[in-house]
Amino acid sequence: MDGFDLVIRGGDAILPGQGRTACDIAVRDGRIAAILAPGEAAPAREEISARGLVILPGAIDVHLHLGHGKDISRPRVAADADRETAAAAKGGVTTFVPYLMASEPFETIFDTVVGVTEQGARIDFGYHFIISTEDQLAGVPAYIRDYGAPSFKIFMNNRGGEGARLGLPDIDDGFLLRLSEAAAAHGGMVCPHPETIELAWVLRERVKAADPDGRGGLATWNATRPPFVEADAVQRAAYIAHTAGAPLYVVHTSSAEALEAALRHRRAGARVHLETCPHYLTHDIGWAGGDMGKINPPLREAADRERLWQGLIDGEIDTVGTDHVHRDLSSKDGGIWAASPGCPGLETLLPVLLSEGHHKRGLPLDRVAAVTAGNPARIMGLGHVKGAIAPGLDADLALVDLDAVWTMERADVVSSAGYSIYEGETFKGRVRSAFVRGRPVLRDDALVDAAVGTGRYVRRRLPAG
Repeated sequence: MDGFDLVIRGGDAILPGQGRTACDIAVRDGRIAAILAPGEAAPAREEISARGLVILPGAIDVHLHLGHGKDISRPRVAADADRETAAAAKGGVTTFVPYLMASEPFETIFDTVVGVTEQGARIDFGYHFIISTEDQLAGVPAYIRDYGAPSFKIFMNNRGGEGARLGLPDIDDGFLLRLSEAAAAHGGMVCPHPETIELAWVLRERVKAADPDGRGGLATWNATRPPFVEADAVQRAAYIAHTAGAPLYVVHTSSAEALEAALRHRRAGARVHLETCPHYLTHDIGWAGGDMGKINPPLREAADRERLWQGLIDGEIDTVGTDHVHRDLSSKDGGIWAASPGCPGLETLLPVLLSEGHHKRGLPLDRVAAVTAGNPARIMGLGHVKGAIAPGLDADLALVDLDAVWTMERADVVSSAGYSIYEGETFKGRVRSAFVRGRPVLRDDALVDAAVGTGRYVRRRLPAG
């Protein structure tokens, strides 16, 4: 046998079907070449010690926004990808799939966007397309076939001019039906932002009349778009997609009501995949950070948070994605009514799940690996190259110290957002090193500058059925 490029020795890896296993991992040509017994002889150009560490498959974040400055539609310069993929590496994320937003057909911008992203990216990436126009809808077959981008977001709330804030036109349920039909016919999947905006308009008027200055903060914002607004859209999207024969990926599930609505359709035979986000697992309307926590859907009650944790532990929720938004803190100015929704989260993805999930709630490490790597890889069409520590797959790895206790400080933030909703929070569990296709992007807590520009676009193909 020829020698290996790299052997990582002395750690415990989370292996598919086996769980935590003491082993050494051999890498050749960017892929996992062998899982070795501890200390097994294996000539290699480089050896790295993982003694005392647990090796997880690199996390795959399939919900985030990568843009430029306060614009979250697309990266414009290489530094955009550099900063946010640096944040990703700190959080153990070795592949991400942002949402690409535009009003023009994606074939007119795709090559430029991929090129700019590759110039700065430290990790591998894909793209979802946000479908909002007739030209984009007509392009769905080609986006799936030629671009390897089979997952399509639709903003169900873009009605009555609501999409103007994002530069997008209005759509309706008829458009959702046609997108679902196109996805079903060509091997795609629909990813709805589920909020029934007509209900939110009525509630916003009432709440704003009662609290015109927004003194109620996060509770006020939650009252304008309460859980039934989300749940109504989830059940409508699931019914429409199921009728059309398309799988549905429900993004950022924030409430018990939305979760139950989706599960009802899953039990009825619909192909419904469910995602939640770290902030819904850790924050609620009582959070002292106030307007900084304005998000759509809103932060909910503590009871919703605990129901989501139970869904993660029980296997009802499939994935955790960050819904990372890199707008800086100035976007939160002006009170709850004026503040921009969204928050950063890439660099705290694995730390949240290790600290709040594994240590505090007993979330097994193989479930951490499943919801951050195995499931997103399988559901989003990356399972042929990523998602598990297994021979033949890319050597995308996160080496974590389960017992490391540390506090998140603003000075630690590397995202261009420049802040974190976890500032001052103490975590147990830290990503020490991360590898993408066998090359280091984070080593011993330090970002590797040579990784800039080594990330590559990965084409995806959804599994049949």
